Amino acid sequence: MNKIIYKEQLSKDVFLMRINAPRIAEERRPGQFIILQTDEDYGERIPLTIADADTDEESITIIFQVVGKTTTALSMMLMGDYLPVLVGPLGKPTHIKNFGRVICVAGGIGVAPMFPIAQALKDAGNHVSIIIGARTKELLILEKKIKKIADEFIVCTDDGSYGRKALVTEPLKELCQSTQKTDMVIAIGPPIMMKFCSLTTKPYNVFTQVSLNTIMVDGTGMCGGCRVSVNNEVKFVCVDGPEFNGHQVDFDNMIARLNAYKSIEQQKQKCFVEKTFKQKEELV
Repeated sequence: MNKIIYKEQLSKDVFLMRINAPRIAEERRPGQFIILQTDEDYGERIPLTIADADTDEESITIIFQVVGKTTTALSMMLMGDYLPVLVGPLGKPTHIKNFGRVICVAGGIGVAPMFPIAQALKDAGNHVSIIIGARTKELLILEKKIKKIADEFIVCTDDGSYGRKALVTEPLKELCQSTQKTDMVIAIGPPIMMKFCSLTTKPYNVFTQVSLNTIMVDGTGMCGGCRVSVNNEVKFVCVDGPEFNGHQVDFDNMIARLNAYKSIEQQKQKCFVEKTFKQKEELV
């Protein structure tokens, strides 16, 4: 059992939790994730990237968006509650070294898994340019924290309510075109964003790494639900990744598979919320 020692709502439907997990906090590396359940007997297993860790506090930080039944249930948990199942760290860590100039592009909730990666790249001596984006200002997360790492920092919003009114691919292209050589790009966010970041960098022959954690299910390679096509080969995101060469990923296939059960997931979430509120009303 792992205790929730802190909880904060960062934006609409996005929550941060610090969870007591001393061994995971000690062993985790940037890019790795955990598996948790909110109910020991009937709960769905969901993977979430480790956004940060504190070995002194013996805690890990997770940041998640409410999109289905289990994330809804998790968002309803409070400080002092216990998670019955928490396993990790899982997945291959991000390869960290001094590449030179690295551009980190994060969209929406992707800023959370990007933070420890960008921090590690900076500590390794890289020049780190960071681009973050969201639909509106209200949906931006961790801006102050990740800005401290950046040698160059750019914020984009789709509606122009903050920073540049642009998609993240616009400043990414400008940086790739600049006279200063770009040695690597890392993109984390919605699959459609990672697809177009990869298309943006390809003409400049800049190696582009993407994280495909959104398609993971059980996190162990047993279910096969996270299979993706990379360079025309089948890979399992949870055990072969979650990070891959973006120029080799079949994003169209991945996006189609992600949408296959969307209506069922939405219905399950709706039923769970209605059942929960009905139980609360009966208690009153």
